[in-house]
Amino acid sequence: MDQNSSAKKRIQTWLEGPFDDETKNEIKKLIKENQKELFIAFSDTLNFGTGGIRAKMGVGTNRLNKYTIAIATQALCNYILSQNLKDPSVLIGYDNRQNSKLFAFEAAKVLAANKIKAYLLKELRPTPIVSFGCRFKNCTSAIMITASHNSKEYNGYKVYWKDGGQVLPPHDVGIISEYKKIDSIEKVKIVDTIKNPLIEFILEEVDNAYIKNLFSLGLFKNKIENPNLKIIYSNFHGTGIALIPKCLNELGFKDIFIVKEQEAIDPNFTNAPRPNPEEKKTLAIGIKYLKEKNADIFIATDPDADRVGAVINHNNEVFILSGNELSCIILDYLCKSKSLYSKTAAIKTIVTTELFTRICESYDIHSIDVLTGFKYIAQKIHEWEMDNSFEFLFGAEESLGYLIHAFARDKDAISAALLIAKIASDAKKENKTLIDLLYDLYKKHGIYREKQASIAFEPTLENFEKMKNLMEKLRDNPLKTIANETVAFIDDYKTSETLDLQTKTKTFITLPSSDVLRFWLSDNSKIVIRPSGTEPKVKIYVEVQELNITDLKNDIKKCDMHLDVLIDAIELEMKS
Repeated sequence: MDQNSSAKKRIQTWLEGPFDDETKNEIKKLIKENQKELFIAFSDTLNFGTGGIRAKMGVGTNRLNKYTIAIATQALCNYILSQNLKDPSVLIGYDNRQNSKLFAFEAAKVLAANKIKAYLLKELRPTPIVSFGCRFKNCTSAIMITASHNSKEYNGYKVYWKDGGQVLPPHDVGIISEYKKIDSIEKVKIVDTIKNPLIEFILEEVDNAYIKNLFSLGLFKNKIENPNLKIIYSNFHGTGIALIPKCLNELGFKDIFIVKEQEAIDPNFTNAPRPNPEEKKTLAIGIKYLKEKNADIFIATDPDADRVGAVINHNNEVFILSGNELSCIILDYLCKSKSLYSKTAAIKTIVTTELFTRICESYDIHSIDVLTGFKYIAQKIHEWEMDNSFEFLFGAEESLGYLIHAFARDKDAISAALLIAKIASDAKKENKTLIDLLYDLYKKHGIYREKQASIAFEPTLENFEKMKNLMEKLRDNPLKTIANETVAFIDDYKTSETLDLQTKTKTFITLPSSDVLRFWLSDNSKIVIRPSGTEPKVKIYVEVQELNITDLKNDIKKCDMHLDVLIDAIELEMKS
């Protein structure tokens, strides 16, 4: 059956099936006004990926709505029940997005119908609170309704397992298998009302337990004495407002200005349409206040408060720190502040800066690489708890995701925001900023500079195929040179092999298979290419280094120019 016929069949099923009148009327409206959108909405069933689902909201099998949320939850229930666990339970949280609360309630009603206890956070909360809450309440699993930093049209369904990390094999495989078996809404069990003995609303006990854990960390045990740091904070209309200002205050910071234009809980993200702390345009309002109030630092969190960014007022000049730069500043601070052992290890993703590894080496601790995705960092923490092989210090990914403790198992912008403020406060006492700390790292280890680019596609099946073909083309015809630099090694994470282009020998990569290519050039530059797991785009990560510094600022400029040359060359290669 071709795609068109399949879509028509699905549309008919929804028009005739047990769907509410509002949904049916919306389909009829699309038939009259926007058939293209209607066919995209029914062109496929939503893909339940390894960590869950992220998609645009709307009617249809290819959109997030209360029915597709119910199907995903039924699949989770079927898998949990297949495990024959005693008293299974699931914790559910949600962010500020359109329908997030509705979707959370639908999920709870499906769990209750399947005789699984649902703990429902009664107000919106950050993603790390859901990861923490899953562990705190000894739940089998947890669900977070969020699309993280995506624009307002999107929502998502993130699934965690009992260790508090996002689901990984065998659990993700088991849930996906159950999801594929549900070919009709009639296979979903759901209770009529949220008032059910198996649905329990909770909030304060989880908040209080998280805060207690946070302030029992050695880093935050003592209040900041005579805090002289002026902080600007923005929650980008999202969940960070619930806990971050309160926790900063608890740590001793008093001079905190909240960006009023972006403070209100707003599903339309009116003053932060692209609510990502990596987006310069979204940071603009906070930067304006940073200058106007002559503040020291602007801290911003994405809507579900798992990512955190920082902008620094350095000698009256504004510097937006990248995720790579922040990760190295935090890592170095942790290494100086904590007791380090022979088993101490920090974890980064393969696209995160190699400066991270150099810092670990300088303190004689382990630096462990994992695939992109914070779930792999959580997996390592869990493994180390089980086999006692390493002791977790810090986990970081280049996209502003950090974890400085092990009581939650997803990136945590609450604890990271507190630590960033503490580092900035300590630096200020020495008449330094985080930029000075970064430059100190460069002087000690060499300059490491990174940049990202991406090739975006319309979200159609045909384009997802194109993305796949693009990666295959790069595999079948490996690049020998990039911008006149010789390619020395190619790490192919799909085949789990490293190819040495000089000797033509291959060595084995121990990480799980993934559609990622990493090129190492003869000048030690690094280029990573991978399709995004959540959006229709191919991502390009480039890193260059300069170990022989003659003039720091000038050498930084040269590195940044080299980055642009490499990105242009790789984009040209991929588009040709």
